Amino acid sequence: MFIKPSRSLKGEIHIPGDKSISHRSVMFGALADGLTEVTHFLHGADCLSTISCFKQLGVPIENTKDCIRIYGKGLHGLRPSAAILDAGNSGTTIRLLSGILAGQPFASTLTGDASIQKRPMKRIITPLREMGADISGSSGNDCAPLQIGGGRLHGIHYTSPVASAQVKSCVLLAGLYADDTTSVTEPSLSRNHTELMLSSFGAQITSQGTTACICPDPKLTGQKIEVPGDISSAAYFLAAALLVPNSEILIHDVGINPTRDGIIRAAAAMQADITKLNEHTISKEPVCDLLVRSCSLKGTVIEGDIIPALIDEIPILAVMAAFADGTTVIKDAAELKVKESNRIETIVTNLKAMGADITATDDGMIIHGGKPLHHAVIDPRNDHRIAMAFAIASLCAEGGAEIRHAECVNISYPKFYEDLNSLYF
Repeated sequence: MFIKPSRSLKGEIHIPGDKSISHRSVMFGALADGLTEVTHFLHGADCLSTISCFKQLGVPIENTKDCIRIYGKGLHGLRPSAAILDAGNSGTTIRLLSGILAGQPFASTLTGDASIQKRPMKRIITPLREMGADISGSSGNDCAPLQIGGGRLHGIHYTSPVASAQVKSCVLLAGLYADDTTSVTEPSLSRNHTELMLSSFGAQITSQGTTACICPDPKLTGQKIEVPGDISSAAYFLAAALLVPNSEILIHDVGINPTRDGIIRAAAAMQADITKLNEHTISKEPVCDLLVRSCSLKGTVIEGDIIPALIDEIPILAVMAAFADGTTVIKDAAELKVKESNRIETIVTNLKAMGADITATDDGMIIHGGKPLHHAVIDPRNDHRIAMAFAIASLCAEGGAEIRHAECVNISYPKFYEDLNSLYF
């Protein structure tokens, strides 16, 4: 797909529902008693994989354009799947579902696409085995397909070596089926959607600092959930408004959970012109409208505890840094190597192809901004966040750019190109 340069972007946009929250609404609704109704659900490929898996586990789910209805079977109501469970390209599906399946009285096989089968699963296998789970990689390499025997689990206190909401949530969900309290301590606080939503369903879950604790065998009750707009999806339009001259975009109903708002804090450090409007709360999640105007950005250092709050936004932050005045350093982000692609390598390779002055490091990158970018053919390596980030880079590059396999955005934002085209002025 060819993305042409833009002289100006104007308008208002409603972004899709948050991917992380959409996943969890289906999972927790399936484990609850009664009906859970979810509005503004993200109908992306990843979230549809979660729906498919729970249908195979015996949970009736109605999927309509306006509402997802999950007829929960209760904490102990799942049934064995007659076929292998397929998480597709979704790391959230495979890791969180592994925690749930570890506590079932039946065996399961859980797999995903070629990308998922390369992603590290030892980070969940280790704590689940510590809890007494029977789980292993079918190929003997701690990767999917995963064989999960299920059975009785023990409560543990797990100290995670990585700040990962997927690891934390996997262990907490297994803790629902344990014989005692389960807790997880992270090096930095990762996104806390699991803690917020599970508590609304009735789980006894507490958080203090970087430690979350959950009590076993709660009574979960179906809920009505409105999913806020995904800040990860909003980030591309935020960047577009900042970078394209004479632009102004109003982005409605963006989730600004403080464990997810790192992109806004990083942009502020780059002296971005962003105003929060209409702040309110949706289903325990803070939300606002973002008014973003074009301006000159400055280089900054992005490191430390902010990284878990913007790990998915680093591709678009790197694009912003390429156009900023001065040097931007991104570090403490080695987690980028084990996403849908090795995002450090993919970002650096593609930005260099466009003429940027960028160097990869072991845990991030150094970007000397302000060098004009030019046309290139971009290979996102089937990574939706890379494709969208470079579509935004194309808006300000001489001659635009061609995005190969552009359809990979369907993983999280099926209408991305349509929404982007609506803002050309």
